[in-house]
Amino acid sequence: MAVALARKTLIHEWRRFLPAIISVGFSGILIIVQGALLLGIVGTNALPVTQSEADLWIGFPGTQSADLGRSIDAGVSADLLVQPRITRVESLLLGSGDWRGQRGGGQSVTLLGIDTRPDGLGLAKSVLPVERKLLDEPATVVVDERDLEKLNTQVGGTAEINGNSVRVVGTAHGMRAMGGMNVIASLATVRQLDRSLASPDNVTYFLAALSSAATADMVRARLSSLKASRRFEAWTSSELANRSVRYWLLESGAGVGFIFATVVAVVVGTLITSQTLMAAVAASTTQYATLRAIGVPFPKLRRIVVEQAGWVGTIGLGLGLTGSMLAAVLARLNAIPFQLGPGIMFLSGALVLSVAFLAGLLALRRLRHVDPASLLR
Repeated sequence: MAVALARKTLIHEWRRFLPAIISVGFSGILIIVQGALLLGIVGTNALPVTQSEADLWIGFPGTQSADLGRSIDAGVSADLLVQPRITRVESLLLGSGDWRGQRGGGQSVTLLGIDTRPDGLGLAKSVLPVERKLLDEPATVVVDERDLEKLNTQVGGTAEINGNSVRVVGTAHGMRAMGGMNVIASLATVRQLDRSLASPDNVTYFLAALSSAATADMVRARLSSLKASRRFEAWTSSELANRSVRYWLLESGAGVGFIFATVVAVVVGTLITSQTLMAAVAASTTQYATLRAIGVPFPKLRRIVVEQAGWVGTIGLGLGLTGSMLAAVLARLNAIPFQLGPGIMFLSGALVLSVAFLAGLLALRRLRHVDPASLLR
């Protein structure tokens, strides 16, 4: 009875509950969008991993994030090639440089050196075989298509990196970073541009392809058990990507702002929704008093209010998810990092429903003052 009455009251008096639904919806949009933006932004630090097709990554022991890799001995490749399930090993270099475009202006850039073979593993999702072949020419680079304007250049244009002249021969896709910009070149070109990587004995990462991707965990464990493993550490692609996101989210301080903003959104949404529900309860005092007068116990009246809060939260969550989907479309059209995954949607949905139910519990204070005797006044 309580459930049906709550639903019918909500439908009949929808104007009273509309502000609460809107407040919950906007709280949901705020929580979901800022969470997706944060994950998207910190996820750009893992682009070298997520845009490659390697099964295993081998790098410096204790590396906290993919973009913070340090050089390891090139001789490590011998330990990898003797593993029967590893079918291929490639090098990947991470360097840095100072970019100066044709029209002047300086920019700090991250240099990414890849194997330029058409079927190369490094950045295989971002740099197509056509661009990879163009990179075989010395002193040639590709950049993300969205970074051309910021770098003051265009395809076919020239620039300087660390005082060395380079030519932009193409564009990559999905390599736009939120901080500095990524510049991709061949291994030889990157060694020429960044003198700290000049020695062929220095490699930032080795990328390994396996005969079966399902054996990645087993091969990683075997590599970790080798005596030579002190010189390197092995990760699956998902492990290194997740490690990078966790570092920038939890240890760099970037996540603190998100948590604070989420708390603010929850508090504001709770206060607004509770005030609206309390106003709706106050406006229905006569109806609730009548129910008490005919013998309906207080626990059932409480269920009505809580049920109404649940419906307000559910409808508001639906509005929030719809708004977040629209935000995701706009972000995609403008190449804004926006990671709207099932995890962030589930967590945000739980927070939004918690806001509604907490507001319902606060609104119960008005219900306690309902007195059947008020009908005689």
